[in-house]
Amino acid sequence: MAETRIHQIDKKTWNKWSFYINIIIFIIIALVIYLLIIDSYNAGKIASAQVYGADQLSQAWLTIGRDIAFLAICLTYVFFILYRYQRLIIRRSW
Repeated sequence: MAETRIHQIDKKTWNKWSFYINIIIFIIIALVIYLLIIDSYNAGKIASAQVYGADQLSQAWLTIGRDIAFLAICLTYVFFILYRYQRLIIRRSW
């Protein structure tokens, strides 16, 4: 059986990639918050007009739910990383 080598990433490269991933996540969070504001505004216009059918209002609520789901996933990742780094800092201070 052939031996498989596991390539490990050095700490400097890992920190650089982690920084870029965090920047991308914060850009996604900003974009999703913007989309949530726009979709909420549009759903309010549809609900107040009462000219459109219930189908368009339900579609507007689904887009708001989509935005909230993406925001929840991104914020969960951010809090996970935050607590991971906090645990590393506490461990180093002991």
